[in-house]
Amino acid sequence: MAELVYRPVIGAALTFFKALDLKIDTQGSEHIPKTGGAVLVSNHISYLDFIFTGLAALPQKRLVRFMAKESVFRHKVSGPLMRGMKHIPVDRKQGEDAYAHALASLRSGEIVGVFPEATISESFTLKSFKSGAARLAQEAGVPLIPMALWGTQRLWTKGRPRNFKRNHIPVTIRVGEPVEAPTDQYAGAITRRLRERAQELLEAAQRAYPVRPKDASDTWWVPSHLGGTAPTPAEVREKS
Repeated sequence: MAELVYRPVIGAALTFFKALDLKIDTQGSEHIPKTGGAVLVSNHISYLDFIFTGLAALPQKRLVRFMAKESVFRHKVSGPLMRGMKHIPVDRKQGEDAYAHALASLRSGEIVGVFPEATISESFTLKSFKSGAARLAQEAGVPLIPMALWGTQRLWTKGRPRNFKRNHIPVTIRVGEPVEAPTDQYAGAITRRLRERAQELLEAAQRAYPVRPKDASDTWWVPSHLGGTAPTPAEVREKS
């Protein structure tokens, strides 16, 4: 069932991205294992990040099962698709069910996609990571695969209108080497190591990004520490 739904959805996404003439630059997909379970961990700056994270696994012929908000599964359009692709609903009031579901998927040899920041980073910087990804990897005996996305915020992010025009927007994807999750280490220590690796990949993606803002009105998607006008992490916290 998953392949009957998942592969056509991938095809539709690729066709859509081709119509937008997106310039997708992916490096490091070889770090995603061709077989067996793994937790694929990415930063989160756009509503479309799960699609691009999944694309990073395609060269290895892997499909990623994402942990996503339970409300998405109740939607009349997205719900059947999410269930058909065997993604994992997360009810924050009953997180243990999602955890058990993800653990079973990993033990059966699936790749599970996790955004450990939990919500989109409106500052486009890396927020703190929750330890669930590390705990899953420890309990399932699988590696953590860190990755970073850059440019996806220009398409559709929190507080901004969608930009689905043919603007030739580049999207940069960087996948890193596996981070092991031994059971004799604290999940917090593994999470800190994982976040450090994700930060390195994010900075590499930003350095490789081929365009800069066109003018002063186009600096909203660049973090403040890089000279842009995105809100600082402190400003985001104050707003919330």
